[in-house]
Amino acid sequence: MSKNLVIVESPAKATTISKYLGKDFAVMASYGHVRDLVPKKGAVDTDHGFAMNYQIIERNEKHVKAIIRALKKADALYLATDPDREGEAISWHLVELLKEKKALEGKPVHRVVFHEITKPAVRAAIDSPREISTDLVGAQQARRALDYLVGFNLSPLLWKKVQRGLSAGRVQSPALRMIVERELEIEAFKSREYWSIEADVSKEAQPFVARLVQYGGNKVEQFSFENEPAAREVESTILGAADGKLTAVDVTRKQRRRNPAAPFTTSTLQQEASRKLGFNTQWTMRVAQKLYEGIEVPGEGTVGLISYMRTDSVTLSELAVAEIRDVIAERYGSHNVPEAPRVFKTKAKNAQEAHEAIRPTSAAYTPESLRASLDDDQFRLYSLIWKRTMACQMVPAVFDTVAIDLAAGALESGHRFRANGSVLVEPGFIAVYKEGSDDSGDDDTDRLLPDVSEGDVINLDVLRPEQHFTEPPPRFTEASLVKTLEEYGIGRPSTYASIIATLKNREYVEMDAKRFIPTDIGRIVIGFLTDHFAQYVDYDFTAKLEDDLDAVSLGEQDWIPLLERFWGPFHDLCVDKDTSVTREQVAQARELGVHPKSGKPVTVRVGRFGPFVQIGTKDDEDKPKFAGLRPGQKMNEISLEEALELFKLPRNLGDTEDGLGVSANVGRFGPYIRYGDKYVSIRGDDDPYTIELPRALELIEEKKIEDANRIILDFEDDGIQVLNGRYGPYITDKTKNARVPKDREPKTLTLEECKELLAAAPVRGRRGSKKTAKKAAKKAATTKKTKKKTAKKKAKKKSKKKAAKKKTVKKTSGD
Repeated sequence: MSKNLVIVESPAKATTISKYLGKDFAVMASYGHVRDLVPKKGAVDTDHGFAMNYQIIERNEKHVKAIIRALKKADALYLATDPDREGEAISWHLVELLKEKKALEGKPVHRVVFHEITKPAVRAAIDSPREISTDLVGAQQARRALDYLVGFNLSPLLWKKVQRGLSAGRVQSPALRMIVERELEIEAFKSREYWSIEADVSKEAQPFVARLVQYGGNKVEQFSFENEPAAREVESTILGAADGKLTAVDVTRKQRRRNPAAPFTTSTLQQEASRKLGFNTQWTMRVAQKLYEGIEVPGEGTVGLISYMRTDSVTLSELAVAEIRDVIAERYGSHNVPEAPRVFKTKAKNAQEAHEAIRPTSAAYTPESLRASLDDDQFRLYSLIWKRTMACQMVPAVFDTVAIDLAAGALESGHRFRANGSVLVEPGFIAVYKEGSDDSGDDDTDRLLPDVSEGDVINLDVLRPEQHFTEPPPRFTEASLVKTLEEYGIGRPSTYASIIATLKNREYVEMDAKRFIPTDIGRIVIGFLTDHFAQYVDYDFTAKLEDDLDAVSLGEQDWIPLLERFWGPFHDLCVDKDTSVTREQVAQARELGVHPKSGKPVTVRVGRFGPFVQIGTKDDEDKPKFAGLRPGQKMNEISLEEALELFKLPRNLGDTEDGLGVSANVGRFGPYIRYGDKYVSIRGDDDPYTIELPRALELIEEKKIEDANRIILDFEDDGIQVLNGRYGPYITDKTKNARVPKDREPKTLTLEECKELLAAAPVRGRRGSKKTAKKAAKKAATTKKTKKKTAKKKAKKKSKKKAAKKKTVKKTSGD
C-alpha cells in the first residue's frame, strides 16, 4: 500500500493527479461534501454559541468508509480539495469525521493547495503543505449557518402565508428582487415619441450617412423633435437652406486605441459563455469543471487544461505570461507582443478565493490541437478561454477615426450634420478575440468615408426624418444578472450559478428569449419579503454581509459575533410577522370588476395551489367560486372577460355511443376528459376550454387501446391483474404490487402463483412517499411496543391475582 493518502473531491481529479505523484501516493475521491447540517430544526443551536449539528451525507458514507480503510495502511493524509472556502470546508469536515471514527491515530494531516492540475503545480503543493485554514472554515460555517437560519425561518412563513414548497434565501431573494423590480419598471414605462433627421449624402458617387447635430444654432438632443409636424418643419427648412448641397466646415482625424479585456474571472466567463455560446451559468461551470479536472489527451494521458474556475482574480502568474507571450510571437508575430506584459488589477473587494484568473494551463495547448480530445461544448468553451487569455497579452487595436461636420446653407443659419467614420488599421488583439456585449451599441466594423477636406461641397441626396419611440429597460439575461450581482457585491464566484438555478427550480422565474420574467409566485414572494423583511432583501445589506464573511475568511473578524448580530433582530422579526401578517395581506388580491349576473366582486389572488380567480367573498352567504389561472395567464394582466371564461368548466361535450356523459374540466393534476366514472388526461395542444366531442372521443379511444395493451392477464373475480408497467410486467391487487419473476412468461402465470407472489410483496405506500413507509414502520413498531407492554401488564396482573388467591387459600386452610 502507498505511504501517503491524497484526498480530492472527484474521481476525475483523482485520475489526473495520481499520474503526477507516483507509487508512494494513493489518490481517492470524497465525492464532494462528506457532512452537512441535519435537515431539521435545531441544526444550528442559537442558544449555545451557534453550535452546528452535522451528519454524514448518506450517499457519501461508503466513500468515507473506503477512505478510512485506506488510511489504516497509510502513514500520512494529504487533503488536496479545491482552493476556496468550499474546498477548505470539505477537508475540515473529513478530518472531523476521521477524528470521530478514531481513524487518524496520530497520523500527520497536510493541506495542499494548487490552482491548476499540472505536474509542477501538484508537486509544488505536495512539497509545501500547510494546515487547514480555520479562517476559511469559519467563513464557510458562518455562510452555511446564515443560509440555514434564513431558510429555516423564512421558508415556513412563506408556506404558511403563501403556499407550501416555497423558499427564501439570503442571496437568492435579493436576486429575485432585481428581476421583479426590473419587470415593474418595464410595466410602468411610458413610451415617448421622438424623431431623428438623417441625410444620405455623397461625394463623387461614394455614398455615406450624416445625422443632424445642430439646428438653428441649438444642439439637437433626443427629444428636440417630438412629433411628425416638428420633424417635417425641420425637413422643409433644411431642404430650403441646403438647396441640394452641404459644405464641409470641419474635418477632424484621430487615432483611437482599444485595449483588450482582462482574462476571465468566474463572472466574466459566465457572461461571455452566455452571450457568445448560449450556455447557461450552470452548464458553463459544469463544462469548465471537466476542463479543470482533466481530459484524456492522446500520448499524454489525462491533462488538466484550465486553471481553477471559481475565482474573482484577474492576475496571471509570471510563468504563464512568459509562455503566452512566446505563443503570441510564434503564431501572430512579435509585432503583436507589447514591450511589457499587461498587468490587470482585480476589481473585486476580496479576490482571495484563488490567486489567478481562469486561463489554459499551457498556452501551447491550442484549441485546434485538442479538437479530437474535446466534445463540442468543451471545445467551444476552451477556445473562448484560450483566445481571451492570448488576447489579454497582445497589443491594442488601432483605429483611424474621422468626423466631418457639414453645414446646410449659410454658416449663420446654424444647421449642421455630422458623419463619423472609422477604419481598423492595426487589428492587434482583435485578430484573436473581441469581447461580447449585451447591447448592440459597440460596433467596431469599418465605416468608410470618402476623402473630404474643409470647403468641399457634398451632394445632399435624401433627407430622412425617422420616427422612434423610447424603449423600456431590457429584462435581465443570465449574463446581465450575473454582472449586476457582481457590481452590487452580492454573491461570490461559487454561488452565481446556484442562485440562478434556485430561482428557476422554485419557479420564481421563467425564461423568454433567454431573459428572466418573474412568475406570479415570484412576485408574491418578493412582495411579502420587501413589505415585511425589507432589510434582508436590501442590496447594500446583503453586500455588507458578504463583505463581513470575506473579513472572516481573511481572519479580520470572528464568525460567532457576526451570527449573533444577525440572528437577534432577524428572529424577533420572524416571530412578529408570524402573528401580525395574514394570508389575505400577502395574497395581493386585485379586483377585476363585478360578475354581470350575481353582482359579486371578481378578484384574482394567489392561494395554496397557485394563482386563482374568485367570485364573491368569504363573508357571503353562498360559498365563493374559484377557478385556477390557465398556463400563460398572469395575475397582473388577466382581464374580467378572461377571468369569467375560467368558470365555463366543466363543459358538457355530449355522450359516448354507449350513453356515457362526456365532459372537459381542469383538476389538481391538470386538464382531463371524463366519461362515466373514468378519466383521460388532456395533453399537448388540446385545450379543455375549446375541445369538442369528436376529439374527446378520439382521446377516450386512444386511452382504451393503451389500457388494453397494458393488461396482460385479468382475474376479474379476485381483483388481480398482471400489467405492463414502466419498469416491466408486474402483478397488482391495488394494495400490493409484485414483480413477475424473470424466468416466467407473464401470460402463463396462474391465479394461485399471482396470489403467492402478492402475499410475499410489501404493502404499497402512497406514490413517491418514503415518509409514508417510514411512518408505517414507526406505527408498526409503536403498536408492537404497546402490545408488549399490555401483555406484560396483563401477565403482572394475572400473577398478582394468583398470588392473592394462594394467600387466601392458605389463610382459609390455616383457620
